[in-house]
Amino acid sequence: MNVSATLNFLRLIRRPSLCLPHATLSNFNDLPVPLSEAFGPLKPDIRAVVIDKDNCFAVPKENVIYKPYQILLNPLQEKFHSLLTTYPSPHLLIVSNSAGTTTSDPTSTHARLLSANTGVPVFRHSTKKPGCGPQVLAHFLNAPGSHITAASQIAVVGDRLFTDVMTANLMGSWAVWVRDGVVESRNPFLAWEKKLPGRLERYGFRAPIPGSGG
Repeated sequence: MNVSATLNFLRLIRRPSLCLPHATLSNFNDLPVPLSEAFGPLKPDIRAVVIDKDNCFAVPKENVIYKPYQILLNPLQEKFHSLLTTYPSPHLLIVSNSAGTTTSDPTSTHARLLSANTGVPVFRHSTKKPGCGPQVLAHFLNAPGSHITAASQIAVVGDRLFTDVMTANLMGSWAVWVRDGVVESRNPFLAWEKKLPGRLERYGFRAPIPGSGG
């Protein structure tokens, strides 16, 4: 059970906008690089990127990149190659609620395998998303050579509104929602979750703009 998500879900009663993304994509291969291009005319200064694993770039419970997101026509079109080139270490980080957590991956076996298969560091954390935002921010602020000075210079990419998107908004960062993911789910809650942004926006809610104080 994700206690962090359950407790932080209560915040949505007061601030429903916390689960709204700043950009929405169908799947991981639609991710523009550099990520500043995902946010239209706002073009924020994105210096670091956090990416989720399960159903974002990998089949849930697998520690390899989903094959269609690997080589397409040539290496320059491979999404991870582009991300690693544009956001070299320490500016790219995988933050997963499965690989890398002290509860789901206590020996870091999955984290090590995932990092080896992607070339991207996997964040080790004790609190699951969305509660680990302060840990993630501290990681970037303190990483040698990161040149990160504010949460608004970070983008978080993931397929879940109540974990990935909410993590970004609680941090004061930019949220990119991968709406359709890798595997189509028959879970009725996930079907409801996909419809939520449209419903909230019809009531006038908008994602909080990082650095605006909103």
